[in-house]
Amino acid sequence: MTPQRVTLITLGVTDLAAAKAFYAALGWQEHGKGQVGVAFYQMHGAVLALFGLADLAADQGRPEATLGTGAATLAQNFATEAEVDAAYAAALAAGGTALKAPQKVFWGGYSGYWADPWGHVWEVAMNPFWPMAADGSLTLPDSAE
Repeated sequence: MTPQRVTLITLGVTDLAAAKAFYAALGWQEHGKGQVGVAFYQMHGAVLALFGLADLAADQGRPEATLGTGAATLAQNFATEAEVDAAYAAALAAGGTALKAPQKVFWGGYSGYWADPWGHVWEVAMNPFWPMAADGSLTLPDSAE
């Protein structure tokens, strides 16, 4: 077993149809027909799911809970600043909310933040210290390098 991994990220949303439309506007393609009440999106080695908030709370065994978005950020890394700018612009055009426009940052990279209509925060970034693979995947460099 490999304990240091995430294979499924589930975002709770108040309106599944609107969430699916938003992510489609970003260019995300739903996997297959999905299941009633949930949408799945295949990523590099992991899956993103969109699930109604009430259904998610019930699935967690706490149907009375009022779920929020939590203090988490999802991130997409890119190879260039231009790719970051394009991804940020696409998110805003799809209906995302601008939080911080992409800009050079203190750690030597370039990043910005936006939120989807349900408050889930996404970072778009270019880190010159983390080379991207041709397929867009990211593996942290050896600390000795």
